[in-house]
Amino acid sequence: MPRQPAKEGPHGEGELEQDLEREDAEEKQGQEGQKQAAQEEEVGAARSDTLSLMGFLSRFRHSRILKRKLLDEEAWGDILGQHPILDRLSAEEKGSLRELVTLFLHEKTFEGADGLALTGFMREVISAQACLPILNLGLEWYNNWKTVVVVPDVFVAEHTEYDSAGVAHEWDEDKSGESWDSGPVILSWKDVEASGWGDGYNVIIHEAVHRLDLLDGEVNGRPVLHKGMSAAEWLEVFSRAYEDLRKRTRGRKKSRIRIDEYAAESDSEFFAVTSEYFFEQPRILRSEYPDVYRLLSQFYRQQPAERAERAGSACSPR
Repeated sequence: MPRQPAKEGPHGEGELEQDLEREDAEEKQGQEGQKQAAQEEEVGAARSDTLSLMGFLSRFRHSRILKRKLLDEEAWGDILGQHPILDRLSAEEKGSLRELVTLFLHEKTFEGADGLALTGFMREVISAQACLPILNLGLEWYNNWKTVVVVPDVFVAEHTEYDSAGVAHEWDEDKSGESWDSGPVILSWKDVEASGWGDGYNVIIHEAVHRLDLLDGEVNGRPVLHKGMSAAEWLEVFSRAYEDLRKRTRGRKKSRIRIDEYAAESDSEFFAVTSEYFFEQPRILRSEYPDVYRLLSQFYRQQPAERAERAGSACSPR
């Protein structure tokens, strides 16, 4: 139904017109968001089918690899014992993860850089935590990830950005990890050693999630969803939580924020950081953003909060 001309009231005709224009813009933005979500859901369903088919075709080859040699039992026990987020898995989950790690080590290339000599144990530690997000998804979800480069410590990444006037702005940024769209994942070993303790920080999972995010061709915090999951709901839930965190990081009561503020950098970083918490401190994420936790549970097909409750204080807040 067409809008009726607004009568001039106490606020004045100009302000009413501005209100109407703002409402129209918000309505249009909402419609565009719904349309985009519907398109993403359709594309996501197709990609999900493709991943399922790839997983089916890979099973025979994977079974032959696993029959030849499984990850050494003693090394596996050491990895579990040193990383609480892995040790609280059920016996069945540990067995499945061990198989995934064996396959990951077989298919991915590891390189040490800046003088770092990679050992077998270092490769296994990285692989175990990288495979946790895909425990119930399958290795085919990492088909866009071929190489892991490990450096001793935090490294400097150079950035260049052009503004609307075409002027280049360059700056350096200290990084603990980085995922290149068409290249390797780079990890700081010092930060790898700080990961997996159940305190909310995990550089391996963070960068692995960026690879999952990239499966649809864009790193935007909206990964390929399984059939039955709503892209519109994902967009609405994550956008609302992201905006809430951004407001809280700008407020005066930052001490009440229990999610790392880096999550407020962008939609993609929000997805990566909340995924860290999902596996490291799931009860905090469930308390802060229950709907985000629920959707991540559907996406990863895991319930880490229940594991944490069974493990008691293993992942209690520091």
